Amino acid sequence: MRIIIGSDHFGLELKNAIREHLESQGHACDDIGTHTSDPVAYPSIALAAAENIAAGNHDRGILICGTGIGMAIVANKVPGVRAAQVHDIYTAERARKSNDAQIMTMGSQVIGPGSARLLVDVWLGCEFAGGRSAPKVERIKAIDERFRRKE
Repeated sequence: MRIIIGSDHFGLELKNAIREHLESQGHACDDIGTHTSDPVAYPSIALAAAENIAAGNHDRGILICGTGIGMAIVANKVPGVRAAQVHDIYTAERARKSNDAQIMTMGSQVIGPGSARLLVDVWLGCEFAGGRSAPKVERIKAIDERFRRKE
């Protein structure tokens, strides 16, 4: 699986730990930064990851900031992208099974490295279940398309 990963300065250490974990499992992982502890605004990183997901360049994306909230907000601005903030096993599973989220976001000030690795494994191990969720995800896609046409 080809994964794009990025963080702001708050998420740098956690991003690096997750990237190493993914690579040890044989995943191709494109790290789009940040690569230093110097302060960086997360919107540029989230946008770059989301645009890559929307273009089909990567299968999944992982974004990390202090809380995971800001990264999710920015990523969800890109049509065709569904980003979900994940903070426990249930949200990691439902992000994929119910919402078909291609990007997961996490907060480095909320989740430690051990928990983050577990959440990544759960999220990557799940697929969209369809069923009752399929019409809802189709509606999300229709909303995306409606606003994309306005561009």
